[in-house]
Amino acid sequence: MINLLTGFRNFLASIIIVAAFAVNAGAQVVVEKSKDKVIISGVPYYIHLVKKGETAYSISKAYNITVEELNKENPPAVYGLKEGQALRLPVREAPAAQTPQPKPVQQPRDESRYQYHHLQPGQTVYSLSKLYGVSEDEIIAANPGIEISRLPVNAEIAIPRREFMTEKQEFAVQDSKYIFHRVESGESLASIADHYGITIRELRRENRDIRFPQVGDYLRIPATAKTAAVEQAEQPPADTVSVPVRDTVIVIPRPEGYTSVSNLKGKINIAVLLPFYLSENAIRSDIDSSKWVRGQRVYKPVRRQDDWIYYMSTPFIEMYQGILLAVDTLRALGMGVNLYTYDIKSDTLALTRLINRGQLAGMDLIIGPVYSRNLAIVAEYGRKMNIPVVSPVRLMNNSALQNNPLLFLANSSLNVAQDAIAEEISDYYLDNFVFIHADTAGVDPEVKRFRNRIISELSSRIPFQEIKFKELMFYSRSAFNNDSINRLGHALSAKSENIIIIASEEDPVISETLQEIHSLSKKFPVRVFGYPSLRGIENLEPKFIFELDLLVFSPYWIDYSANDVKQFNSDFRNKFQTEPSEMSYAWLGYDITYYFLSGLAIFGTDFLEHPEIHNPDLLHTEFDFRRSSNDDGFENRKLYRVRYTKNYEVILESVDYQATNE
Repeated sequence: MINLLTGFRNFLASIIIVAAFAVNAGAQVVVEKSKDKVIISGVPYYIHLVKKGETAYSISKAYNITVEELNKENPPAVYGLKEGQALRLPVREAPAAQTPQPKPVQQPRDESRYQYHHLQPGQTVYSLSKLYGVSEDEIIAANPGIEISRLPVNAEIAIPRREFMTEKQEFAVQDSKYIFHRVESGESLASIADHYGITIRELRRENRDIRFPQVGDYLRIPATAKTAAVEQAEQPPADTVSVPVRDTVIVIPRPEGYTSVSNLKGKINIAVLLPFYLSENAIRSDIDSSKWVRGQRVYKPVRRQDDWIYYMSTPFIEMYQGILLAVDTLRALGMGVNLYTYDIKSDTLALTRLINRGQLAGMDLIIGPVYSRNLAIVAEYGRKMNIPVVSPVRLMNNSALQNNPLLFLANSSLNVAQDAIAEEISDYYLDNFVFIHADTAGVDPEVKRFRNRIISELSSRIPFQEIKFKELMFYSRSAFNNDSINRLGHALSAKSENIIIIASEEDPVISETLQEIHSLSKKFPVRVFGYPSLRGIENLEPKFIFELDLLVFSPYWIDYSANDVKQFNSDFRNKFQTEPSEMSYAWLGYDITYYFLSGLAIFGTDFLEHPEIHNPDLLHTEFDFRRSSNDDGFENRKLYRVRYTKNYEVILESVDYQATNE
């Protein structure tokens, strides 16, 4: 595995070297600045189509931005630009005025109260707070007038010594926005949040630097929270536990097998079962059969480069990289973690041997596998051995959860998105519905389920005979021929709005469908709904998304302005010499690992029965695990409602839709 990751890094490094050469070579290229502007999430951008000979350097100079800004807005650009590639570039109408480099304010050195740190490349206030165990506000207060992110490498930063942060001093640095609470013995995040009338999530958001509060730590409390002391409530019986559920506290029976945090000793063992395809990556030669001579196919042996990576392993290498960063973060916070990694593909033999040898017997958590047959085997094993199993990839449906109480589907099944769409469009019951899919054989159970779910929701609003519902199927990879276009045009209505549902995850069907809908939208009023995977289609022009009022429900959303996301990108870049794309499994790998390991560390096995008690700040989702019965497993039903508007804005909101088990 180490050799594979080393090869992967070398591969990326070679690309970066080539890219650097291209920068120098293309410095003199004249780039014509685009006149096309769009607004995305309220931010104006130019849309630039890459022309032959243009480089990241020449393009960035033309638009008065840096190469780093270009790569940040267009992550695939780090691998090199392609002719015709569409780039979104921040609007910079004029070069930014030269701002003098800030210099540290000369403060008298006080070695007794402060330690002095020499700034390293990529370090931020947030990373320094994690490194030294003090808050961001404390670091900022110790360096008045200094913008740390703009200081040169090796600049000296004062870091307050924790042992001198007494209660009196801590309160001295508070401002009008916060009060400070000193953690006492026996207190938890839940009890502190309840004391001040705020949620656990609000408390964590204000104290990102303190993940596992210890006695003596100070927590920031918003000044708007209630400050009066709350009378101590009568303690519940010893066989019960107080559990916060959506901003309220209920008393529930303590589950069997409960382990208190104080009794959770030693290290947490985690097994990762992912298809790395190590044997496939070890194959260094291939047969090229693409050449023809005089009507005869020519077979030519080709040696692969040493840094070549098998394409099916790449997503799971990225997931594993996210897992590694989460483990690093938790270890830095003092958690003991033993990580065991196995290459488990679609065959069941290797997995069965692994189980029979007892190599999974001592695990506290299993992540994977990804293929359904193997997942069923591991879920059954986890049920017998009382080991939680997390499925990291999306399944078509949630049937795997039945009778597997310790199985967690971290990536919502397609059923969840389908139910959300059906519930959403039921408000448009008087409109004309066009249901598009590629199930030409009429045997796909998920297509049938989705269609029936929509009709059921509409039937609850109006009589069945009044529902205007048309179904269209497409017959080839080139989905839209003239007949398909004509049928779509005939299905649309000029008298009412047309609600078009694209029930397909096939990129050719989706992209070509959107193009034709966009063309027909000049004659017909349309609104388009699609599956979450629609967001991941590459090289799709923005107008085919924004100008159709596209709406999707996605289980994740990445806020690139968030400090923890910036820190993750920085850590990922420093460790693996690249950045994860928005659709990369790296985000999910990190979130799963951090969520489950920290939940086990804080709440013990109580967390496995009641995951709602744990709600940490993650990178790209907020896990909302729910089960249909005590005998079934948990499914993440978190969804974001993502609407793309004709004003080239993205409207995002968190939603709460209930999936059914049809």
